[in-house]
Amino acid sequence: MRIVKLLEALRWNLSGNQGRIKMLRKRGVRLGSGCEIYRDVNFGSEPYLITLGDRVRITSGCKLITHDGGIWTLKKAGYIEEGGIYGAIRIGENTHIGMAAVIMPGVEIGKNCIIGCGAVVTRSIPDGSVAVGVPARVIETVSDYYRKHKDDIDYTAYCGPDEKQAKLEAGFRS
Repeated sequence: MRIVKLLEALRWNLSGNQGRIKMLRKRGVRLGSGCEIYRDVNFGSEPYLITLGDRVRITSGCKLITHDGGIWTLKKAGYIEEGGIYGAIRIGENTHIGMAAVIMPGVEIGKNCIIGCGAVVTRSIPDGSVAVGVPARVIETVSDYYRKHKDDIDYTAYCGPDEKQAKLEAGFRS
């Protein structure tokens, strides 16, 4: 069993995005098309309770937690013998989850959202929102975010690595 888990972890880490998506689907995660899942994302012990819409991006270090771990204490202290509290996680289309964010059980994140780095999302987030902090709270709309940053955008998507470096270094030197 230990070797199987080791091989699975190795496959996960060596797989590209499409390989990770295939493995997640096998584990029961419902994923839309065009999703981008970074290598070190943790889908927890009940991945079959997680649904991602189209074009969801989940970046490094994120954790999606579908159960209340505090129940362990109740078991060990003799309050209950067996049981758990679980909650599905749903993330809407065209949503970006920033590095090291934590999504808690029962949370629904709307479509066209931005979740900031390190956010701990403990309650649902409406469509078109930017949410940050611990616990995460909505600070603005995605439209507000665009208006605030539209003059800061460096258009580098179609640049090769050297061209991108030259363009960015020139901009930061001036």
